[in-house]
Parts: sequence; structure tokens; C-alpha cells
Amino acid sequence: MSAPVARSIPELIARKRDGQAHSRAELETLILGYVRGEVPDYQISAWLMAVYLRGMSAAETADLTLVMAGSGEQFDLSSLQNTVDKHSTGGVGDKTSLILTPMLAALGLSVAKMSGRGLAHTGGTIDKLESIPGWSGTLSDEAFLKQARDIGLALVGQSKDLAPADGLLYALRDVTATVDCLPLIASSIMSKKLASGAQTIVLDVKVGAGAFMKTLDDGLALARAMVDIGTHAGRRVRAVLTGMDAPLGRFAGNSLEVQEAVATLSGHGPHDLTELCVALAVEALSAFGEEAGQAEARARQTLQGGSALAKLRAFVAAQGGDPSYVDEPHKLDVAPGRAEVIAQTGGFVQAVDALAVGQAVLVLGGGRERKGQAIDHGVGVELVKKPGEAVQAGEVLARIYHRDGRGLEAAQQLLENGLSVGQGQPRVPELILGRVE
Repeated sequence: MSAPVARSIPELIARKRDGQAHSRAELETLILGYVRGEVPDYQISAWLMAVYLRGMSAAETADLTLVMAGSGEQFDLSSLQNTVDKHSTGGVGDKTSLILTPMLAALGLSVAKMSGRGLAHTGGTIDKLESIPGWSGTLSDEAFLKQARDIGLALVGQSKDLAPADGLLYALRDVTATVDCLPLIASSIMSKKLASGAQTIVLDVKVGAGAFMKTLDDGLALARAMVDIGTHAGRRVRAVLTGMDAPLGRFAGNSLEVQEAVATLSGHGPHDLTELCVALAVEALSAFGEEAGQAEARARQTLQGGSALAKLRAFVAAQGGDPSYVDEPHKLDVAPGRAEVIAQTGGFVQAVDALAVGQAVLVLGGGRERKGQAIDHGVGVELVKKPGEAVQAGEVLARIYHRDGRGLEAAQQLLENGLSVGQGQPRVPELILGRVE
């Protein structure tokens, strides 16, 4: 005999406090009532803590995500063919979206994507693109769909009307010590992905010092939870777990990352960044049934043959940006100040702490500590040496791009502490740590 349905908010809180599972209808009462202003903050705060302590089943987490996704606007991409979305859980130097999305468009897929801004030590795709003069992340719904249909790629800033329950719940989680909770993390990410409308979703789950998930076990748990949610919702979802102990590529900072992305699209990017973008493209194509070997060959050809770079140029122009900055990325505004971190001894670079690099960009003014804060797109860090590479005493380990010395001393200290040199050549960890389908 099934348990009676709770009829009041205190009863719903008590059910979760006592470890019972919610029905879809109960979650709608809680979440949609909160969005409408009918359920007060203090009751949802109590419920969030109950979830934090008691957890949620896979089915319950999926239902929560669907309720959150349905709390506001939901994009209808049915007029587009082969829709695909990509999400990264956040890292340092992670300019993957700038490269992967034009690759996918060049491969014949449709990317109609919403992206966010950076916060704390992690960067945001919108911030990077705004380094290009004139580029705008605002499009009407009609223009958004038309551009995705015509070019294969449209990318805009996060809509306030998209999964509004997520924004409201996250604000409470942030002040009630309930951020670090797997069902709440997974539902937060996937509610926006489901509301965005793509039928195929490729997830890049970062693991390591510069990522939210510090261990491989935690990363696997999050990846499995998100794939389960997507499957429950009838979407094709694949997750790749990737290392974020060291930054991705050699540059961190908005304009610098755009320059590195253009180099990668021209076939001259750093090995780790190139290989990750190819691996994610293969996952997307495989979700549509393409054989892995053929998918990899086609993905690499978009970089070597220039078709992905051409898509980026068309995309930038369509959204008001000056496409000459794609052809001549050296014209982008880069802070004029230079400072260097020098190796005191010879040997091999043992580690580059991704978190320290991200924090260095932050203190230089290239990131924000609160939403809405202005940033300097031109500052950043170049990693001249990365883990496993040989270095002599007196050689440059890292280069700092600063403006008028702002945050320079703190950035130097962070990098000096975050880059280590030793005698033995270290084993460099694999970039791809695992996959979940």
C-alpha cells in the first residue's frame, strides 16, 4: 500500500528529513511553489538541508531536474536537425567551447547553446567571446534559431527565464552550506541543459585541483548522475571525465584564451587542448551512430582543413563581432604589462596548480568574485612550462600579463607557490580519465 501524499510544506520537509522519497507531484508543490513565491525561503532552506543529509534516489533526482527545467522557459529546437549541446563543469584555461562548437557545426551538427560567465577562479565562455570587439551574446529567439539553422552555431548568454528555479535554489544553497550535494549539483546543471532543448548532450566533467570535483570517484558519481537524468528525460547524454590538476592549454585569461582557441582551430594548438576537443567531438558524433574511427578522422579534418575556423568566423560576424579578429587574433586587447616567474633550480616541472593559476587571473582583474562585476579581458597567465617539461635554472616558468601592476604581487606569489620544479621527470597524468554513457 502506497504512503499517503503529504499535503503541506512542513509534511514534505518531514518526509525528506525522515529519509523518504518524494513523488513528482510533491516536488512540483515544493519547487514551483517556491518559484511562485508561495513557499518561503526558510522552508526551502530546511528542505535543502534535509536533502543534503538524506540524499535522493536516481529517479527522485531526475524528477527534481525535470521540475526545475519546467519552472520557466524551455527552448524548442525541433526545427533544427541533429541538435547537440556541450557543458563543462568548469576549470582553468578551459576554452573548449570556443573550439568544439565550431567543430561540431563544421561536422554538420546544430549547436544552439546557452553559456555562462566566469565566477571565482573559473572562466566563462561569454566573457571570452566578449573579448572580440562588437560580439554580443544577446539574440532574439527567432534570430537564435535562424542563425543555428543557417550557420550551425548560435551561442547566447544564460536566459533569466531558463530554469529560474535553479537560480533561486542556488542562491539559497550558497548561504545554507548545501552547495556540495550530489543530487543538487546534478539537477542544477542538467535542468538548464534540458530546458535548452538539445537532444544530445556531451558533458565534460572536470576532476582535480582546479575543478569543483576533486577526486575521480566524485567526478564519476556526478557524471553518472547527470547521464541518468538525461536518459530519464529521453535525451542522449555522454560524459567524459578529464583532468584539471593543471590548466588546459598554456593560457588563462579571456583574450589570451581566444588567441589560443584560434590557434587550435588553425591546427596549431597545444596537444592537450586539441586532443580534448577531438575526443568530445567524437563523443557527439558517436551519439548519432557514427563509428569512432571515422568520427575522429572527420573531427581532426575540421581543424587541419580550416572548416571549423570558417564556422567561428561566420559565427562571430553573425553576432555582431569583427571577424578580422579571428583572422588576426594578435589584434585583441592584451594587457601591456609583463612579469615573469623564473625557475630557481633546474630539473623538470613537477606540477602546475590549476587553482593557483585561476586565482592569479582573478587577482589580476580577469575574473569576478561576485556576479555582475566588471572584468579586464586583457590580463592573464601564460604557462611557458607545463608538467613533465625540462627547465634550466633562470628559465621562465610562467609569464604574467598585467595592467598597471594591479594584483601583480599577489599573482606572482600564487604562481611561485603553484609551480614546482624537481629533479625526476614526473609521470604526467592522462587527460581523459574515463567515460560514462
